[in-house]
Formats: sequence, C-alpha cells, structure tokens
Amino acid sequence: MRKIEGLSAAVLDVGSFSARLVVLEPGGSPMDPVLTHQTRLRLDRELDDEGRLSRSGVKAVAAAVRTGMEVAREHGVQDVFPLATSSIRDAVNAREAVREVAGETGVELRFLSGRREAELTYVGARRWYGAAGGPLLALDIGGGTVELSAGSGEQATFARSLPLGARSVTRDWLPAEPPVRSKQVRALRDHALEEVAAALGDVKDELAEHRVAGCSKVLRQLARLAGDRPGRTRELHLEDVREWIPRLSAMPSARRAQLPGISRQRAQQALGGAIVAEALLTVAGGKMTICPWSTRDGLLLTLLDQLTDATGKKWSRPAA
Repeated sequence: MRKIEGLSAAVLDVGSFSARLVVLEPGGSPMDPVLTHQTRLRLDRELDDEGRLSRSGVKAVAAAVRTGMEVAREHGVQDVFPLATSSIRDAVNAREAVREVAGETGVELRFLSGRREAELTYVGARRWYGAAGGPLLALDIGGGTVELSAGSGEQATFARSLPLGARSVTRDWLPAEPPVRSKQVRALRDHALEEVAAALGDVKDELAEHRVAGCSKVLRQLARLAGDRPGRTRELHLEDVREWIPRLSAMPSARRAQLPGISRQRAQQALGGAIVAEALLTVAGGKMTICPWSTRDGLLLTLLDQLTDATGKKWSRPAA
C-alpha cells in the first residue's frame, strides 16, 4: 500500500448515493487522483415525507465517514475536507445528524452554501475547458438543488442555487411510481421553467454568448440516454429531452433502470431530472456540452491552489 507523503488535497464527499474519498497531490488532477475510495449509501430511501433523515440513515452516514477517514489515514492522509451535500444539509434534522456523526466518528461534517457549491462547480468547469473555452455558464442538477454559475475568468461572477434538485422535485411534485398524470408533469414543467427563468432573467442577455456546460451525473445520464448516437454523446439537446419526458413518465422505475445511462439508484428521479433539465435548456439556449467536473472537483482544485510550496506551511480551507 502506497503512503502519500507530504501535503495533499483530500475531500470526503458524502451524498445521497455514496461517500467518496478523493485525494490529489500537488500538480495532480481530478482525472488522475492518487487515492479514491467509495462507500455506497442510499440516503434517498432514508428521508421521510417531512425531510427528516432516519436514524438508520444517520448510522449509515457515520459508518461511511468512519470507513473513508480510516482509508485516508492508512494512506498517510491526515487532513480531509468532510463535505456533506444537500441530502444531509437540507434534512430537517441536519444539525442533530452532524452531531451524532461527530460523536461516533470524531469528524464534523461540513456544509457549503448553495451559492458556494455553484461557485465551485464553475471552478471545476473552467479548469476542464481552460481559458480558451471562453465565457462559461455551468449548470448542475443535484439531488436537492440546482446550481447555476457563470463567468469569463478563473472565478464565477454570477452564482445562484435553486431548490430544483432531481430528488426534491420528484418527492414534492411526482408520484413514486407511474402512472404519472400529464397534469402533474405539466405543473412541474411550469414551476421549473418559472424558477429558472427568474434566476437567469436579469442576466440572460449577458449569457447569450456563453458556452453552456452540464456538470452533474443527472445531466451526464440524460445525455447518454437522449443523445446516445454519433456526434451527440457529449451533448444534451432540448428536443431530445422533450422527446424522452413522456416516455419516462410512462415507465416504472425498474424499466427506467434498464435504459442506457440510467442507473438503478437514480431511476426513480430520472423524470424529475429530465423536467428540470428541459427548463434549463429552454432558458439557456437549447444545448449544453457535458463536463465531467463539478462541485467536488472544484473544491479539490481550490484546495490544491491553497497548498503552499515546499516550505511546508499549512494551507487554509476555502470559505463555506
């Protein structure tokens, strides 16, 4: 087993479906981490109708955090940013959950605001495309929220977060299983479009020439599903998403999970994610390219930037 010597940037990303440890060394890239480890979670099943994380869910998070931190220490990594995403952050009992996890593991999970997540998504997308990529609008559909960020330089000059995550809209607007009535789909479509249009309306003209980047698993899976043909596998188009929405609404989750790109874990929220993606594409010009880097990658790259040179001075954490 290789020991990681010296300073490193490490994030333990605790989300709905996994707790993923990723470690980069100075000069490294999220494409080639020096260490990764993943523990499966299903927190989507552990949230009740009131948005409270169950006791078994909290226990699962604690076990995953303990495992991830043990793996980090075994490899010589002592400083890890323990990031809890919206599945925990937005739970009614988030504070109690964090206290319980800290009591069992000694690790206090940290939250980033939706705006900060949007800013970090932009950092990840900007580094992926580089300065030559030009002005950039980064869109990220998570489980609980949607992050929107834009800019022309290294940092975003525009960043907003909306409560339109695929898990959230599925829970609040759609039945657990088909049949999904057309009026339910229409109501969510209208709501999502209104929210996105309001969020981008005052900057829409400024963003007209921006490259649009889709930076989440929801969007990557939709691109695989809706554009799985030559020349379209790295893009997501409005007309393709619109074609798939009625088809997804008629399918049970088990059938959706058999489709290209749709994982079993995300099958139930695939329709909700597609409806939100349709709203984003409608407002943002009808097409996006798929970017493999998002919030966690932006955080890792920010931590790497904050590592000092060979003097060995301590580095500071990014602001939450």
